[in-house]
Amino acid sequence: MKTTTIWVLCAMCFHCARAQESDSKRWSFEADANFYLIPNDFFILPVVRADKKKLHLEARYNYEDRETFSAWAGINLSGGNALEYSITPMIGGVVGLSNGFAPGFEATLSYKKLELYSETEAFVDTNVRENNFLYTWTDLSYAPVDWLWFGISAQRTRLYQTDLDLQRGLLIGAGKERWEITGYLFNLGFDEPFGLLTLSARF
Repeated sequence: MKTTTIWVLCAMCFHCARAQESDSKRWSFEADANFYLIPNDFFILPVVRADKKKLHLEARYNYEDRETFSAWAGINLSGGNALEYSITPMIGGVVGLSNGFAPGFEATLSYKKLELYSETEAFVDTNVRENNFLYTWTDLSYAPVDWLWFGISAQRTRLYQTDLDLQRGLLIGAGKERWEITGYLFNLGFDEPFGLLTLSARF
């Protein structure tokens, strides 16, 4: 299934959801396009999220494997005062070059200008047990002003494998209103470095 098709299907589903919403119970949406700039290769990992109160829906492509689509449903939990938290436990189904299911979560902890974000899933391949894999993406960032942040990042993925089991790197990002852009540089000084550029929009 092509990336363009995935985007079109997601857009149609979310458009239908918005058409049925009431004025007092609106959906919120977020779309990410992750551009992996790796040696001798390039690919895009799109993610689309939809939230309505505690309900969380999500679609990913090229995440668990190339040419692989995953659909997710979860529950939003949030709270806190000085230390704010947002945790979304989820379950997802995966189809494509890899097939199976995955329990997982997304979590954000915020304290003043510090933020810790993590998304993790345990992929279970229903055909080949050796393909089972624990994915994780974690960012720790500091925002001196509202529109600028920087920090460190770590990823464990099968999409791009190196001698390092955990890809580690630096990040810097900026945003205004509904738009954000974040750049990553992984494995500098540890292995052959590669870049990642993430564009995000909320609506």
